[in-house]
Amino acid sequence: MEFDLTEEQKMIRDTARDFATREVEPKAALLDEKGIWPTEFVQKMGELGFMGVAIPDEWGGSGMDTVSYVLAMEEISRACASTGVIMSVNNSLFCDPVLKFGTEQQKREYLVPCASGAKLGSFALTEPMSGSDAQTMVTSVETQGDDLILNGSKNFITCGNHADFVIVFAVSGRDGKRLKHHALLFPTDLPGVTKSPPDEKLGIHAAHSCTLYFENVKLSKEHLLGPEHKGFKVAMTTLDGGRIGIAAQALGIARASLEKSIVYAKERKAFGGPIANLQAIQFMLADMATQLDAARLLTLRAAWLKDRGIRHSSESAMAKLLASEAATFITHKGIQIHGGYGYTREYGLERHYRDARITEIYEGTSEIQRLVIAAHELRD
Repeated sequence: MEFDLTEEQKMIRDTARDFATREVEPKAALLDEKGIWPTEFVQKMGELGFMGVAIPDEWGGSGMDTVSYVLAMEEISRACASTGVIMSVNNSLFCDPVLKFGTEQQKREYLVPCASGAKLGSFALTEPMSGSDAQTMVTSVETQGDDLILNGSKNFITCGNHADFVIVFAVSGRDGKRLKHHALLFPTDLPGVTKSPPDEKLGIHAAHSCTLYFENVKLSKEHLLGPEHKGFKVAMTTLDGGRIGIAAQALGIARASLEKSIVYAKERKAFGGPIANLQAIQFMLADMATQLDAARLLTLRAAWLKDRGIRHSSESAMAKLLASEAATFITHKGIQIHGGYGYTREYGLERHYRDARITEIYEGTSEIQRLVIAAHELRD
């Protein structure tokens, strides 16, 4: 694995950093407080090429690589985790599987507009009674003549309220003991598709999620993404890449907390000098910096493997596991260093703390990541 970034990778990192610092960060707290969808930032990310970073030019993307995507994701998420996860969903959970599994027609119809930022995609796997155990989903698709009829619901769908297109996973009976899973790709404005109001959540308030309802939605076999009955493979393959995006989001949240804590420790006076002189504070900062750096290295390794077409299920799980738990630890310690001020909105630590918590849950809980890693280690 090479540790030196290419000039192109440095360029996209620096572009993302400049955009995030100048435009996103000054408005992030207000967006969070009011729960405002960041329309302006989503549009600008499309213009900058951040909505399809690793998608080839011919399909509307930037033609970069996954390492570049990670670098940009960290910068955007450092400023606003809500804006970061919108970028992550469109890149990792929508564009990537359409590129891998889509037909030429699907790529023209769905990938090009989403990778260019003209449209927005979403990914609908979770159900009210089917989260970590995705194989038990009950959303169904039935064949009626030449039509496929979709019924059911999906919840906690990030970007669902605003998405133009969605990938939905559904079942259609059994193949022996196993359910037949299908991946379906279609516009969200079809008859029979309805969206709930945005969920009320602990964090990432500006990145709206909702429940999607499907009542006798009429589709065709042209809406199948990937081979028939292979929807579960599409979902799991997609999540391998998606976990890299969430790891990068967690890095950004953690880094924001560490940077603010360093500045505060140097400025805050107590016991005759800056609290940065106190060993108790130094130990916390050292632990925070070490966990952040370790998580970043694991995330970049997973991205590097993905770029080379090497299987990375375990490595992606490791990256998400460590990065998400590091983000929770670092934001917790950041509040501790700030004391009472950390508990208020003044310094933004409480926002980072709330935003970090979801990274241990979505796209596979920490417990699921441990199962993935253990299965890899125990294989014959």
